[in-house]
Amino acid sequence: MIRFIHAADAHIDSPLKGLDMHDGAPVDLLRGATRRAFENLIQLAIDEKVDFLLIAGDLYDGDWKDYSTGLFFRGQMVRLHDKGIPVYLISGNHDAASVISRKLTLPDNVHIFSTRTTESVEVLRYPVVIHGRGFPNRAVPENLVSDYPTAVQDKFNIGLLHTSLIGRTGHDTYAPCSETDLRQKGYNYWALGHIHQPEIISRDPWIVFAGNCQGRDIRETGPRGCYLVTVNDSLYVENVQQYNLDVVRWQMLEINLTGITDVSEMLGLVNQSMINAVSKAEGRLLAVRIVFTGATHLHGQLHRDSYHWRAELLGIAQNQGADAVWIEQIKIATSPIYDLTQLAERDTLTRIVLETLDQAKIESDNLPSEIKDMLGVLPNEIRNEIESDLTEEKSGLAGDKSDLTGEKSSTTGKNKFTILEDVRAIILDALGTKGGQAL
Repeated sequence: MIRFIHAADAHIDSPLKGLDMHDGAPVDLLRGATRRAFENLIQLAIDEKVDFLLIAGDLYDGDWKDYSTGLFFRGQMVRLHDKGIPVYLISGNHDAASVISRKLTLPDNVHIFSTRTTESVEVLRYPVVIHGRGFPNRAVPENLVSDYPTAVQDKFNIGLLHTSLIGRTGHDTYAPCSETDLRQKGYNYWALGHIHQPEIISRDPWIVFAGNCQGRDIRETGPRGCYLVTVNDSLYVENVQQYNLDVVRWQMLEINLTGITDVSEMLGLVNQSMINAVSKAEGRLLAVRIVFTGATHLHGQLHRDSYHWRAELLGIAQNQGADAVWIEQIKIATSPIYDLTQLAERDTLTRIVLETLDQAKIESDNLPSEIKDMLGVLPNEIRNEIESDLTEEKSGLAGDKSDLTGEKSSTTGKNKFTILEDVRAIILDALGTKGGQAL
């Protein structure tokens, strides 16, 4: 029986994106997440008494800022050395030979494959041969598999490779190759890295992306970890089991507000969604993006007083417990419930405003001239309230606060499209609810 762990893309000391910009964020936990996930990997290898550990590239996120990154990794390798567990690793595009300028001597249980040519290494005491080659440069456009040797007879052959295969959405194309290229080598298991989403491509032979150890942004939702592989005495893969290593779990929470008319109902939906997510996170911090969808009478309200709504949702996150939920962003993808045709027929003034809204285009860094024109023709009661809302928005945007989307504001203010959408929503809401009967 042979047991080994296949991991990849640890990206040690890579920052998590979009979280620590907010006041009150658990900064220490967020900044140390990739290290903690890697420590979980090492502890798993020790607890499971595996025979060896494979790391399929991008151990680091780039060149070390100082030696602390290298010393952290070295310390983890010493833990495995003390337990007699060897480690085999290759470099990827983020930690290619040309990228990493600092070096430390590693304990002798660690083998780093050459970046100049393919190596084949036999694992002591086991009928296992590992074939691998690291990246010499950050960009590797050629198919490295062509230089991998054919399988060694009567051995369990493993191919260690950092690759995009023929391409994956969201990832640069490096060391491109096809499944056919891999199959032709006759290996029993291909341990792949580079693609952060864990995926079993094939089971005959096994072609597996381990995924990254820790998700780093909202594009990397769901569990992240490694695979523990069990090989029987006949040198066939008996089991491939995924283990979660992440300490921060990214998740998208979609809140459908269709048919919801009351704010308390909306907040109740958010609360229940968070409760459900926390129950599945197994004690990890959840980094969530909340996305409101559906046609709802609350559409206009969500665009008004953005700081209030963000604070309300952060309050709900606090209710889940300390370091249970942190909100990365809040997105409004709802649509209003207005009969625009009926609204336009109400009076000439309203029709002019709606036509201007429909034709509005953003032309400057400030409020568009079309928006200013709209405000000019609105009734005083509506115009005064809208101008008050916009004044609050602009005063907040001039500082260093976060708007409802959770994006950090700057002196240039919100995204221009976002401003226009906010104004549309506010004006439509005002027309629909204050300029006569509610629609």
